[in-house]
Amino acid sequence: MLFNSIDFAIFLPIVFVLYWFATNKNLKLQNLLIVASSYLFYGWWDWRFLSLILFSTLVDYLIGLGLLKQENLTNRKILLWTSILVNLGFLGFFKYYNFFLDNFITAFSFFGNEINANSLNIILPVGISFYTFQTLSYSIDVYKGKLQPTKDFIAFSAFVSFFPQLVAGPIERATHLLPQFYKKRTFDYSKATDGMRQILWGLFKKIVIADNCAEFANQIFNNSAELNGSTLVLGAILFTFQIYGDFSGYSDIAIGTSRLFGFDLMQNFNFPYFSRDIAEFWRRWHISLSTWFRDYLYIPLGGSHVGTLLKVRNTFIIFIVSGFWHGANWTFIVWGFLNALYIMPSIIFNTNRNNLDIVAKGKYIPNLKDLFSILITFSLTVFAWIFFRAENISHAMIYISQIFSRSLFSMPTIVPKVTLILIIIFLIIEWFGRENQYALEKFGLKIPQVIRWGFYYILVFAIFYFAGSEQQFIYFQF
Repeated sequence: MLFNSIDFAIFLPIVFVLYWFATNKNLKLQNLLIVASSYLFYGWWDWRFLSLILFSTLVDYLIGLGLLKQENLTNRKILLWTSILVNLGFLGFFKYYNFFLDNFITAFSFFGNEINANSLNIILPVGISFYTFQTLSYSIDVYKGKLQPTKDFIAFSAFVSFFPQLVAGPIERATHLLPQFYKKRTFDYSKATDGMRQILWGLFKKIVIADNCAEFANQIFNNSAELNGSTLVLGAILFTFQIYGDFSGYSDIAIGTSRLFGFDLMQNFNFPYFSRDIAEFWRRWHISLSTWFRDYLYIPLGGSHVGTLLKVRNTFIIFIVSGFWHGANWTFIVWGFLNALYIMPSIIFNTNRNNLDIVAKGKYIPNLKDLFSILITFSLTVFAWIFFRAENISHAMIYISQIFSRSLFSMPTIVPKVTLILIIIFLIIEWFGRENQYALEKFGLKIPQVIRWGFYYILVFAIFYFAGSEQQFIYFQF
């Protein structure tokens, strides 16, 4: 069930009405409705996936209870490692089995030995990378004493399967989201309208920006051998806005939908393409994942409280692991490695926290220094996205070699004028909303209501009129 589908447009109002009018007087019933709705939402793709999320829920729930009763350090470690191995084992099997098998076969062929092995036709469960990390963080936090394990199985099941953020995040921490299932929730009109604004902006990002960009980015990447360098640059830029509009759009819809039900989810994107350096970019891009790796991998490795060599090692580890998390392809590992290289100077010279404030705060336009820094950071990001989008390493290298040729200085053969105009309008709105949680959070609140609502209707019209050909959310593959 897609957020931008008729199915979801029917599903959401029904759940909303039942939630606030049929079960609102009983917290357990509300949570049970969330679980049932979430399982229906998830099973809409493939009912077989339900057994996986149920098993993951049961394992981590029972491990949490085991940690509550167990004081022996060795036994507690056994329980923790059981959670880690089960969650990562599931993820590894469904997502990486064929990758490791194919590379194992290739490695043997280098030595002149041919081995026969059949790849399995494994269906990748939607969102498995997200909910396994979410349940895993629960076990780790309970083990560390940051969180009291819950005895409420329904509340825990709702936390794991919460449908707005189930299949593509944000990856919520149990310390933040789980307690919200214990508290009585009352309908808040202002929170609901704020949620609707964020949903509207998320749909615009996805349907108008991401889907239109995807149409031309796919055309360019799939036919890159026949196109000139300038067209390939344009293709990389279009993919850059496709993935941002796609994933941040999903996050906006997820966060906005959660507000309709009285929940607050963490911000997942904070206007990353306005970053002035790569370190700032990674504080603003996919925040729930980058902070997850920071808290559960980088800091346990020693973080930044170690010598320079170890800081360099730790940085490369988290970026390469982050790349591999995105997919079973060497292209994602190279993408992670590139970002590690980008950020390395700031790690070595301790400048990675130079840009903690909002760019050009309180101003309409940035100064020349900030503008130049934004353009450089954006260019580096675009280059790295080529590896993310390419079919394989060979495709990426050929794509890049064609960019850096004489044809770079010729006119692009594919110029989606309407899409480029829409991107410019989108960037203007994002720029003026960059000091908020999302672009429309406080948009037009000081202007007459009729003008503000007129703008909302224009967005709705644009969503229908400029809708690109339907594309599945990119992050569903992760």
